[in-house]
Amino acid sequence: MEGVVCNFRQGKHTQKNRHMVIEIKGVSSKEKASKLAGKKVVWTSPAGKKLYGEIRAAHGCNGAVRAIFEHGLPGQAVGTKIKVEE
Repeated sequence: MEGVVCNFRQGKHTQKNRHMVIEIKGVSSKEKASKLAGKKVVWTSPAGKKLYGEIRAAHGCNGAVRAIFEHGLPGQAVGTKIKVEE
């Protein structure tokens, strides 16, 4: 499965660098998104380095998910593709 990194998880005054909000193709409801919890995600940098994370929960009601990475993703990751391992 593929998805797109939407943004960092953030509040009014804080930003969590290890937490990312991801939209996944074909997932359009909170119920479908919550079934993906526990799956691994991989983001590949333009240089070829891979950063790994895990989907922890649904984010909102329109099918986005929240993933936590081992190391924080760089800002250039926002808007790029990400792979969800089956």
